[in-house]
Amino acid sequence: MNIKDLSTGDFDFTSTGFQATQISRAVEIIKKMKKEKATIFLSFTSNMVASGLRGLFAELCKEKFIDCIITAGGSLDHDLIKSAKKYGLGDFMMDDKALHQKSMNRIGNILVPNECYVYLEEFMQDVFSELYEKEKILSPSQIARKIGEKTKSDSFLYWANKNKIPVFCPGITDSAIGLQAYFFKQKKKDFGIDVTKDMNDLAQLVLNADKTAAIVLGGGISKHHTIAVNILRGGLDYAVYVTTSGPWDGSLSGARTQEAISWGKLKEESKFVTVDCDATIAFPLILSRLSGFKS
Repeated sequence: MNIKDLSTGDFDFTSTGFQATQISRAVEIIKKMKKEKATIFLSFTSNMVASGLRGLFAELCKEKFIDCIITAGGSLDHDLIKSAKKYGLGDFMMDDKALHQKSMNRIGNILVPNECYVYLEEFMQDVFSELYEKEKILSPSQIARKIGEKTKSDSFLYWANKNKIPVFCPGITDSAIGLQAYFFKQKKKDFGIDVTKDMNDLAQLVLNADKTAAIVLGGGISKHHTIAVNILRGGLDYAVYVTTSGPWDGSLSGARTQEAISWGKLKEESKFVTVDCDATIAFPLILSRLSGFKS
């Protein structure tokens, strides 16, 4: 191995060991997903949209590399805000009392000014008003599509809407958008969000697929909704997890791919890997190894 390989991209991840080898396995499994023309579900947590991964999600939607997104409500929050406002960078050990006094919110080392949520409030009240004129009870995917219609082209929701990639958000009320839905409902008592309205569309996507595959970044409701719906067809054929959570407390976020086999969420013969790494590190590396790959 030559030190130049690090700069040229020829570094051999496969034989390196540790998580480098897991990243290499993830790349190969994603290639198989594409070659087999599997229906690919991309799952990620809200904090990842607050980070620079948002741009990668938008690119994947633009290139139609994925077929479906399942995520949490905060992902919609951050996507629409960042289409108009900028977040800042700090560090993990800042004085949070001082930040609070400056109307600044911290996500790890990412800083979100309160004014961002003022923008979200105005944006979402317009969204709800427009949707309410046509329908009183909305699904999360309808809300995601409408946001995509109104955001800029750096938004993953913009490209998902443009390329008809459904965005499912089963926990949408646990977000700033959910809070705005509550405020809107004070004015329009017959307004509501029905998270079950999306279940048939999601189920049909799973049931009509020849093969299904999941790229799961992080855990929580986004992860579980993705793998659980695949019980309907006997489990996923392919799965790549990227997580920093451990399995020792029995959490869903830390559960390894093979645990899902016991539930029928992954098939016994499925191809899978878990990468133990921060997704902001691992996912760009994985995508860089897929650069130029065509199914």
